[in-house]
Amino acid sequence: MLDELPLALDRDAPEPLSVQVADGLRAAATSGLLRTSDRLPSSRALAQRLGVSRTVIAAAYDQLHAEGWIAGKRGSGTYLTTAPAAAPAHHRVTVGTDAEGPGYDLGPGAPCVEAIDRTAWRRAWRAASDQPPIVRKDRSGEPEYRAAVSEHLLRHRGLSAGSDTVVLATAGTSSAVGELASALLRPGDAVAMEDPGYQRAAGAFLAAGIRVLPVPVDAEGLRVDDLPTDIKAVYCTPAHQFPLGARMPASRRVQLVEFARRAGIFVIEDDYDGELRYDTAPLPLLAAMAPDVVVHLGTTSKILSPVLGVGWLVAAPWITAAVLAHRDRTGTSPSPAGQRVLVELAAHGDLARHLRRLRRALPPRRELVVTELRRRGLTVVGDDAGSHVVVPLPNAEAERRAVAAAEARGVVVDGLARHHLRSQPGTHSAPPSTFGIAIGYAAPSSRDLRTAVPIAADCLAETRPRPAGC
Repeated sequence: MLDELPLALDRDAPEPLSVQVADGLRAAATSGLLRTSDRLPSSRALAQRLGVSRTVIAAAYDQLHAEGWIAGKRGSGTYLTTAPAAAPAHHRVTVGTDAEGPGYDLGPGAPCVEAIDRTAWRRAWRAASDQPPIVRKDRSGEPEYRAAVSEHLLRHRGLSAGSDTVVLATAGTSSAVGELASALLRPGDAVAMEDPGYQRAAGAFLAAGIRVLPVPVDAEGLRVDDLPTDIKAVYCTPAHQFPLGARMPASRRVQLVEFARRAGIFVIEDDYDGELRYDTAPLPLLAAMAPDVVVHLGTTSKILSPVLGVGWLVAAPWITAAVLAHRDRTGTSPSPAGQRVLVELAAHGDLARHLRRLRRALPPRRELVVTELRRRGLTVVGDDAGSHVVVPLPNAEAERRAVAAAEARGVVVDGLARHHLRSQPGTHSAPPSTFGIAIGYAAPSSRDLRTAVPIAADCLAETRPRPAGC
């Protein structure tokens, strides 16, 4: 390790070489390059590396020993005994901790890891690590992974990936959106997107130089009648609109497909949590209705964990060929590690069992949230699906007060204002017109959820306008 440390000596400097060596090692410890219990090289080895006598290194070690930085162990060597704690990272809320700042995170978009069978999880990781190292990655994704995804989509989403479509591995939804933008569109092209909608997708388009045009949503999702004509693609979340939770009905799905065919454009269907439906069977995917114009995206980050870092893309061969050509040009492709873990989970039936477990675990959580909110006279919108609900609020001020009040009591909730396209740098859409709070119920532990939800519900209830004279 010390072979890589920047220990440069200036023989023209007034400071003795031993002082310079001690200063360099001390700086390495305080900056984190050296850590407590790290073994230092012998005085002979370090002297040879730096081109100085052993007495220089011995004097430096003696000084550091006197200051309490290092200590020798008989027959073992010299070790760093003291190093400062790592500098604190920017504060990130963690669920159920006593750390400074909010302790309960009820934001949407996180998975229910409490439902994961840890024995199956460990077994899958061990089995994945037992496979031989890969010499060259398959830019399409590991064949076993693509086969497992095809089976998963057929069994759980009713999508058959046949001769008219191709399955590719991706690094997740946002990464796939960026690849599609770079592979199929040109800077300056326009894409229509739900507003409010998934801002990381908008960010991926904008990073590729694509203009993003906001399209309003209603109780049935994206309003197809409001789609602009000068676009190359449409991005939407029809199974469970993010963040408002609407389900696009069959009639509007047909309308969207017909629009795409007439306009000669393609539709990106982000099915981020389509497996998580509890009231009825999911509606058929857009990709199953129109594989010629629809690109289907899925991810493991909502049904398992973002640690896998993998998802999938299903599209017509001309689209997947363009994506693969982009990967060849840029040298990018998704990591095989997460793919291998999913393969192992699927091979032993653990993935299917996990999804059944999720569908049993999440409805009681949702019922807890909905009951607490309605008990306080609050309205809840969104389908009985996914992992979050939305409480509408009358205006931006009410939303800000609700978020601030919850945070002051140690609970993070998510305001809808930030999910509007206007929140993206460089965009000039109309000001947000939909206000409210999105409350996620998957990520916290069951105990933390029972503690945090009543607090959030109280804070939301306090934002309601009071009748005149009260």
